[in-house]
Parts: sequence; C-alpha cells; structure tokens
Amino acid sequence: MAKKPTLPDSSAERAAEGAKVRRKVLGSAYVDAGKKVANPFTQHFIDFTSSQCWGFVWLRDGLEHKTRSMLNVAMLAAMGRWHEFEVHTLGALNNGVTPEELAEIILQVGVYAGIPMASEGFRRANEVIERFERERASATP
Repeated sequence: MAKKPTLPDSSAERAAEGAKVRRKVLGSAYVDAGKKVANPFTQHFIDFTSSQCWGFVWLRDGLEHKTRSMLNVAMLAAMGRWHEFEVHTLGALNNGVTPEELAEIILQVGVYAGIPMASEGFRRANEVIERFERERASATP
C-alpha cells in the first residue's frame, strides 16, 4: 500500500490537504461547480468536510482510496442518500472501481438493505457510469 502523507497538525493544513484529495477523487469539474454556488453560509460546511472528512479520514493510511470509495457507495446506497451516492459513485470510478465492482457492491446492498435500495442504486449508478464514459470518450483525442 502506498504511504499517504502524515496527517497535518492544524485544521487549516488538514483542510488544504483534504481539498487536494477531494479534487482528486471527485474531479475538478465537480469541485469547481461547487465553488461557483458556494456562499459564506455554505462555506462553513465546505471547510468542515475538507478538514474532517477529506483532510482527516481520507488521508489515513488504513485503507486505499479505492476501498474508501467502495465503502461510501455501499453505505450511501443502504441509507438512500442518492445525491451523495451519485457523487461518490463518480469518485469511485475516478479511484479505479470498475462498473462490474459497482454492480457487486449494489447487489450486496440489495441483500442487506433491500431490493428497492439496489434497484435505485443500479438506476443511479448506471446514469453516472454512462456520463463518466461519455466524458472520458470526449476527452480522448
């Protein structure tokens, strides 16, 4: 497993390192679109997640980013948090999770969280996969 950077000491350092991880996982287009609609109120949440989520948990050595993405997809599908599910499905694809692996994750959700969750998960993941593949194809010269 590749060694990840030592966790930064301050919240500001964690937020800066977390912002880099967030951009790498979710992609520049997603991050930049969020910046366009951010305001002083929503900036509180952006700073919080950049520091605590992306800058603390995602920088830990214990799991690869691909594994963290797979866990997020499963948990978000099981909870029916569909917006975040779509965001983290894209992140999972960016982290090397294959469509076949996503199918296996969603089937696992179906067994443990219910068929309706898997049905919606497949529908939404399919849309994200199709968009991801279109964008990759159009970016290839």
